[in-house]
Amino acid sequence: MNSDEEQVRREAADDKMINEAYERLVSDYLKSRHRKKVDIIAKAFNFARQAHKGVRRLSGEPYIMHPIAVAQIVCTEIGLGSTSICSALLHDVVEDTDYTVEDIENMFGSKIAQIVDGLTKISGGIFGVQASAQAENFKKLLLTMSEDIRVILIKIADRLHNMRTLDSQPANKQYKIAGETLYLYAPLAHRLGLYKIKSELENLSFRFEHPEEYAAIERKLAQTQVSRHELFDQFTAPIEEMLQRMGLKYHIRERIKTPYSIWNKMQNKHVTFDEIYDILAVRIIFTPTSREQEAKECFNIYVELSQIYKSHPDRLRDWVNHPKANGYQALHVTLMSKQGHWIEVQIRSDRMDEIAEQGLAAHWKYKEGEEYSEDENELNEWLHTIKEILDDPQPDAMDFLDAIKLNLFASEIFVFTPKGEIKTMPADSTVLDFAFSIHTFLGSHCIGAKVNHKLVPLSHPLSSGDQVEILTSKSQHVQPSWINFVSTAKAKAKIQAILRRESRDKQKKGEAMFNEWIAKHDLEPSVSHADQLALFHDGMRREEFFQALADHTVLLGDEDLDELKGKNKKKSSGGGGGWRKYVPFVKAKKTGAENAEPELFIVPEKFNRKKPVYISEENINQYLFPDCCHPIPGDDALGYINNKNQIVIHKRACPVANKLKASYGNRILDVKWDMHKRLFFDATIRMSGIDRRGLVNDVTRVISNQLNVDMRKMMFTSEDGIFEGSIELRVHDRDDVYAIMNSLKSVQDLKEISQIL
Repeated sequence: MNSDEEQVRREAADDKMINEAYERLVSDYLKSRHRKKVDIIAKAFNFARQAHKGVRRLSGEPYIMHPIAVAQIVCTEIGLGSTSICSALLHDVVEDTDYTVEDIENMFGSKIAQIVDGLTKISGGIFGVQASAQAENFKKLLLTMSEDIRVILIKIADRLHNMRTLDSQPANKQYKIAGETLYLYAPLAHRLGLYKIKSELENLSFRFEHPEEYAAIERKLAQTQVSRHELFDQFTAPIEEMLQRMGLKYHIRERIKTPYSIWNKMQNKHVTFDEIYDILAVRIIFTPTSREQEAKECFNIYVELSQIYKSHPDRLRDWVNHPKANGYQALHVTLMSKQGHWIEVQIRSDRMDEIAEQGLAAHWKYKEGEEYSEDENELNEWLHTIKEILDDPQPDAMDFLDAIKLNLFASEIFVFTPKGEIKTMPADSTVLDFAFSIHTFLGSHCIGAKVNHKLVPLSHPLSSGDQVEILTSKSQHVQPSWINFVSTAKAKAKIQAILRRESRDKQKKGEAMFNEWIAKHDLEPSVSHADQLALFHDGMRREEFFQALADHTVLLGDEDLDELKGKNKKKSSGGGGGWRKYVPFVKAKKTGAENAEPELFIVPEKFNRKKPVYISEENINQYLFPDCCHPIPGDDALGYINNKNQIVIHKRACPVANKLKASYGNRILDVKWDMHKRLFFDATIRMSGIDRRGLVNDVTRVISNQLNVDMRKMMFTSEDGIFEGSIELRVHDRDDVYAIMNSLKSVQDLKEISQIL
């Protein structure tokens, strides 16, 4: 077959694939409850197909398959209508072709053009190259989102398809996109009630960042599937009989914890897969006799359930009468099974279930006419908070993103005002959070509160059901320490804004004092002089230096004059950093030239960032290792190119690395270990169990005699018959740690063993 025939054959195969994908989209759209506007969808499809003609994705498939796939997610998984489907089909046209937003408006109207414009502004992932650009792009996303929520819904669909097709990207890009997804897109999906999509985004991120752990959990889930089904059948059999007696139309589903949430729990609680007991949950979905009876029937089911199984007194969650901010409704109850396991049961009507799966989009299904109604207000309060923070954004991009993220994933509590009004607050909120949520003046002059008629301080944490009365004083003003008393984005943003305003006033005063001192000594006022003296005083930044002058914590004198004239022998402090070279322990000390310390590797200008960096015994000292996560050989790791073009090695699961992936994705590198058990590294194992005579001896015997491992430090404490301890060891790699932990499981009365990360 010649090349022309091959080209024709390939184009025919492409056309068949594109047409089948489009027909599936239209077919699913026609099954929905939206008004049928197939003509405009066909027009958008044909326009996008022509605009992207001849362009292919990294995977090799025609580019138009991506917009169709995004439109498919928008239609079937989020449940939106024709306006959103058209916008999804057109979402890359303005960015990737010569067509403009005006062209889109002329052909498809102002609403579709507005959404496409919003999507174009935040394209290429949330983040750009510079920190300020990242914060700026995220601000655009949130501002656009507050104008039309469909922009972010389509953007989440776009990200979901990119995650599903991430295999075609190089490893460093995978970490960047996965990290960004986990850091911001999954919380956004969660906040919008898209639980199914949130879970898939988390799992896909987990699979690309930690493939071995993901595969191990998948294997465990497959191995325990039969026993789980048996438990489910035994647990639900009497429930089914009960529901039939009640005469309800229903179905019962088992909900399995996702690999990501299992892994997350294993990391946070330091437990093994076998120690996680809430992998299984049960969902009862029923059709109510009427919308008015819906809530009552949820509670009727709960009352009947508690006749069959004992319920956990502290685990009843009433989201039916108090829906979450994103519209989620259900009644959650935890029951003790006959096998001795607590099992959560979620009771929902079919309407509640649809909203739980599709979030805000499902509300629109129950409205006549337009696919989007301007009176939707489920997220208004949250969007208002976002806008307030945007009015005075953090100067530092990472602080800004953290402030927003704080409230994206927060669970909610219900708090009462003195008049009995209900306020929804994120879990872990304090009295001060509550004060700022009502009004900035109330927050900034808060001196304490009465919670349930008892006097409490600013830092007092609130619980669901608390009644809170804020106490204020005109003489009170915001203190820097308050930042430690709040957990909500709004309160943090307000406190920081007030402190920054006060700080700016002090800086101006300090700058005037500096200029006066400079003039007095016949020197020229300049920024470089201020920077030089700021560095001279403990490596301060210029702003801190001016503030210190205003506070009189720094006094200018002869030494400062000598420093500016180059006569000072005292070395300027350059400030500290959290990096260090790895100094592993070698079996035999090297001598001579071999022992000379190598220089740090500096990334050259034309460095290939797509290729992995291999760390070996020979080059390990050329890289920086942060104190935040202490990576050792065998850990899933990545590299980050810092401002000095040095490479910093992090664990992929490290919280600092998560921020870097989400903010500096273009600086992320794939890292592989090429070690041969010649060097030793520090690792700490934590354990607890039932105390007995000889236990410590048994532990040390297993480690020293059986495994021939050096112990550097041991700490053991015992209280009321329970002991806790930690041992610092020298190991070659992660496999050594796992081998030691497995061997320790044979020690009698040792109940929990984990590694301190």
